Amino acid sequence: MLIPARNLLLLGALWLALGIAVLFRGDPLLPWWQGVGLFALAVAVADAAAGRRQRGMLVVARELPRALAVGTRHKVGLRISCAEHCGRRIAGLLHDRHPPAFRNEGLPLAFEAAPGRWLRTSYQLLIRERGLCVFEGVDLRLRSPLGLWLVCETLPVRDEVRVYPDFTTIAHYTLLATDNRLSQIGLLRRRRRGQGLEFHQLRDYRQDDLLRQIDWKASARAHRLISREYQDERDQQVVFLMDCGERMRAKDDDLSHFDHTLNALLLLSYVALRQGDAVGLCTFAHDGPRYLAPRKSVAAVNTLLNMLYDLQPSLQTPDYLSASQYLTQRLTRRALVVLVTNIRDEDDDTLGPAMRQLRKNHAVTIASLREPVLEKLAAAPLSDFDEALTHAAALDYLSERRRQVAALRHAGIHVLDVNLKDLPAALINHYWERKRAGVS
Repeated sequence: MLIPARNLLLLGALWLALGIAVLFRGDPLLPWWQGVGLFALAVAVADAAAGRRQRGMLVVARELPRALAVGTRHKVGLRISCAEHCGRRIAGLLHDRHPPAFRNEGLPLAFEAAPGRWLRTSYQLLIRERGLCVFEGVDLRLRSPLGLWLVCETLPVRDEVRVYPDFTTIAHYTLLATDNRLSQIGLLRRRRRGQGLEFHQLRDYRQDDLLRQIDWKASARAHRLISREYQDERDQQVVFLMDCGERMRAKDDDLSHFDHTLNALLLLSYVALRQGDAVGLCTFAHDGPRYLAPRKSVAAVNTLLNMLYDLQPSLQTPDYLSASQYLTQRLTRRALVVLVTNIRDEDDDTLGPAMRQLRKNHAVTIASLREPVLEKLAAAPLSDFDEALTHAAALDYLSERRRQVAALRHAGIHVLDVNLKDLPAALINHYWERKRAGVS
């Protein structure tokens, strides 16, 4: 396919301007004008033929990793090679057919390739969708030798890449933990030596040790004071009960509530596994629940990533009672069950019975996501009757939600009522708090 380039349009405009001038000067200049037109037409046809011969002279290869993290920016490299027998440099524009949900920065890319040489160029992508994503091909617009035409060509450069929950937060957490700077992301762990529940080691007595920490038999043998050091209990189980229903489809930014939740669960899983605990997962409110039995070792993070990368929120309403029954049948050992959802007043019929059933054998925590848009509506100034109605509805909804949270807490259930941005820190702080208290 040929598209007229800017130079050809300018040439055509100039020829029409000459035609208008000939119209006013008279017939003697008409043959000259016609001759110029025929010459320009011949040049344009010859340039089009030369431009079409450029097709098939370029080979494009895409350079990107096999795994990406949702919500991050990533550079996509493109390697352009020009055939040796081309005989001339080829210039043009390149547009990559990335997944439609991704947002690009830098396309289309201008390039100029020399015969027998290759060049590398790149652009940025904001990864906004999880799952198996496909890069379909590369569109080229090649400039003809005289720049009168753009020759369109599509190269079938197909690549598949898996987009996972944001695993880059794990590396960030590890870096901050190494430098003892976890407070920068809201983590308030206060580890105190000797205050855990599980024996760790014997060591020399220190001035701030308690008397009950002293091991008198070991002190007598060593002829100096020896203290016992304890650590948090290990080998516990943390199981996430993940709501995949329509409420989790809401968006406050580029990512849905569901994506933000998966990122937070992934980080907490890594923290719990590093503490020697086992991590499991159970999803509900979508077609075919997915269950991962609690397992230890940091390799379980990879299992979670592969299990969740293509999971998308559905249009179903969550049925907490069915989910609790499904989990109870498969989870035999006591565990800390973390239900992540967005509770509403219409959940009373199934949420209460589900929590009572789970609490018979497990410790339960509910992480309920707030909806900032409703809080903004409740705080917005009023200027007309419609806004007053919206304001009243938002206040009524938030009041009922607070009532339900209070009722759950009164029943002895731990409820984290948090915004999305605070969810990772809130979950990890709560996990550490319950672990220090010996509750699992």
